[in-house]
Amino acid sequence: MSRLTTCLISLGSNLPHEGRSNAQTVKLALDTILSESGGTVKVSRLYRNPAYPPGSGPDFVNAAALAKTRRSPKACLRWLHGIEVSLGRERGNGGRTGGHQRWKPRIIDLDLLDCDGQVLPDIVTWHNWSKLPLEDQMTMAPDELVLPHPRITDRVFVLVPLRDVAPTWRHPVTGRSIEDLLARLPGEAIEAMSVLDDEASVR
Repeated sequence: MSRLTTCLISLGSNLPHEGRSNAQTVKLALDTILSESGGTVKVSRLYRNPAYPPGSGPDFVNAAALAKTRRSPKACLRWLHGIEVSLGRERGNGGRTGGHQRWKPRIIDLDLLDCDGQVLPDIVTWHNWSKLPLEDQMTMAPDELVLPHPRITDRVFVLVPLRDVAPTWRHPVTGRSIEDLLARLPGEAIEAMSVLDDEASVR
C-alpha cells in the first residue's frame, strides 16, 4: 500500500454559480476534499480579498486545506481537477469568462501547492516558472505539474490561509517560513484580507 502524502491545497472563487455564493462553493469544495481525501484533513478559515492582479474581477473568497492522501502528486492534481468540474468549472477555460487571459473570474480554483516538499518535475523547470515575468504569468501556464507551486511566494491570499493549516511549513526550495515569506510582501495586501464570519459566508 502506498504511503500517506501530505498535500497542501489552495482554494478560491469569485464567480457565483447556480445560486451558490463564492463562499458556499469554497465550502463545498472543502467538504468534498474532506470526504474523498482518504486521510486527515485540516481546513483554514475563509477569507475575502481583492482579485489579483488589481482590477481583474470581483473579490475572491479563499481558503486552504492540508490533506493526507495516498494519491501521487499527479493523481492528486487529477482529483482536484475532477472536483472543480463537479462544481461547474470548465477545464477548457477554467470556468473563466472571456478569452485566453488567465486570472479572470472563475467559479472555483483548486491549486496544488506542495506534496511532502517534492520539487517537480525538476529544479531547473521550477526556477524557470518561478522567475516568469508578470506579463507572461498572465498568459502562460505549464503543461505539467510544477511543485512547489511557483507563485506561492508572491501571493498573500495563498500564504495567509496556508498559515492556518500548516503554520510551520517551509518552502521546499528556499527554506523560508510562511512568516518570512509574508514579511516580504506589501503590508497593505495582508490588511486587505478579511476573515468571513458564518453569516457573511452564506451571502
